[in-house]
Amino acid sequence: MLQIQRQNNNPPGHDDSLQVDNISPESILFKSDRIYEHKLMRLNYTTYDVRRYQDMVNASTPHHNVMVLADPSDDPDSSSPHPFRYARVLGVYHANIIYVGPGMLNYQPHRLEFLWVRWYKAMETTRTGWDAQKLDRIQFFPVADKGAFGFINPSDVLRGCHLVPAFASGKRHPDGKGLSSCARDASDWVAYYVNR
Repeated sequence: MLQIQRQNNNPPGHDDSLQVDNISPESILFKSDRIYEHKLMRLNYTTYDVRRYQDMVNASTPHHNVMVLADPSDDPDSSSPHPFRYARVLGVYHANIIYVGPGMLNYQPHRLEFLWVRWYKAMETTRTGWDAQKLDRIQFFPVADKGAFGFINPSDVLRGCHLVPAFASGKRHPDGKGLSSCARDASDWVAYYVNR
């Protein structure tokens, strides 16, 4: 089981100048050529009344959606960008990696945790939110779309979220046959409401 707590474990004087964008794939080695899968992820967070609480994400159940803060560069065309991005967790993993590129300190493996997700996109056709008294609507990217899947650092997840299918919109695949068994898209709805 993967337990996530947000904290900075960098030693004093640690140099964070090495960015992920600057690392070539040839500089990363997987110890024993393995990636480990987990069934559960526990996520600690602080509630609105400043209490500690925990979400449990199980990738093998239908209730495994998470939210992260949106990066404004994700949708530069949007006039009112949504503050969050939503994703369905398809898998919870960790790997012991060894960095062998420039600036390498030693050959010690470091644990790298990550989530494999399928992204939702906002459907901003009408005004939503508290003032409009309407729930935000989202839908999956098409499976063949470039931005349909991705990886998330578990420490970037704010918390699990509850999405309600927009039943009136119907199913995306009325025949029950999806395009991808990995994406589990056979039971997708056309749209979902973000429950507040």
